Amino acid sequence: MNKLTELEVKAHVKAVRAWREAGVEKPPEGKSWKLFDGGGLFLTVTAAGTPVWRVKYAFGGKTGRYFAAGTYPEVSLQAARLARARVKADLEKGKDPVQARRMSRVAAVVSAGTTFESVAEAWLAKSRSGWSQAHYETTAETLERYAKPLRSFPIAEITDPMVGKLVEHVVVERESIDTARKLRQSLAGIFRYAMARGFCTHNPAESSRELIPRKRQIGRRPALLEFAALGDILRRASAANLSRAVHMAHRLCAFSAARVGNVISAEWSEFAELDAEVPAWVIPRAKMKAQDRHHDHRVILGPPIADELRAWRRMTGSGRYLFPSLTDPSEHIVSEALSKLYRVTLGLKKTHTPHGYRAAFATLARENGFDRDAVEMALDHVHASEVVRAYDRGARLPERVRLANWWCEQLVRAERGDE
Repeated sequence: MNKLTELEVKAHVKAVRAWREAGVEKPPEGKSWKLFDGGGLFLTVTAAGTPVWRVKYAFGGKTGRYFAAGTYPEVSLQAARLARARVKADLEKGKDPVQARRMSRVAAVVSAGTTFESVAEAWLAKSRSGWSQAHYETTAETLERYAKPLRSFPIAEITDPMVGKLVEHVVVERESIDTARKLRQSLAGIFRYAMARGFCTHNPAESSRELIPRKRQIGRRPALLEFAALGDILRRASAANLSRAVHMAHRLCAFSAARVGNVISAEWSEFAELDAEVPAWVIPRAKMKAQDRHHDHRVILGPPIADELRAWRRMTGSGRYLFPSLTDPSEHIVSEALSKLYRVTLGLKKTHTPHGYRAAFATLARENGFDRDAVEMALDHVHASEVVRAYDRGARLPERVRLANWWCEQLVRAERGDE
């Protein structure tokens, strides 16, 4: 099972087409028109040069039956494997996969609008009002990236193995247990919604939780809590081969101690006070994690990062986002870009994360005598005390300005290597 790679598939298609064009009647010795992935799945190239996925199976005592899983590259290797899983699931239920597909297509026509894509869109629209903008965008992005092979399948035809393969792919290939967990939770929510609407009778995302390793109880995300170590990160990141958007997003993350989701989705409209006497970044409450407040969150910007942002605005300030995506300038960069910088480029997988600046900010500020409430307000943490919440509407501003200026100054000194 799963013997092939995308590179092998592309190379095979190219080679077979070259043989066809050269008029070769039989493939060279040791070669074949077909490329086998195992479990009955193989890719064949027709005389017209069209690569087609097929799954060979036996049913009712008859062998040599074939299930057409689609053409390549429209149907990717991963999607073809999902089709193979569906064939095996049908066979286990005593169904002929080809006949089952014909029946499901008829049902799909009758129940128009029940593909995974349409149901997922309806679920996202329904959930949006109760989520922050950042959480909505992260969830939609995760589904778009990892659940794409399910997009055109009728929701009622999606099986446990099909969902399981998506979740396992994230765990194994992406090495991200957190992302796999979030993906599974979103898929489970979509199927619960589909069940409530009568589009399906089973939630195939429930069993896939067993494919996700138990998360170790480490309690907190890794974070470096000394300025010398933070300065080393800033120097190494400046020397790394990064896109300008990712590098500047990393700088804003460090110097503002803001949440990663707010940083990557930052818009120039939120920086109307960048040129004020006290520069600030005003994040709409709808984009914040805490939704039980009536005011936006003001991030005070120290002089160093304010100067860098003004220079960045002169370079890129014509668009909507501070950090536009290289592939689609109308969208912003994704959180994985920052995570990969720390995890892979800087080799800090178990040492420090972009979120770690918030822990460093809180710890070092308290150790240097700053007021606890001012620190908590700067981070937009939830306050247990109603009295403290009252202050959150604008009091302690001088202390927060002093705190922001101190934090930026310490990072600049650390980056220079000053004692």
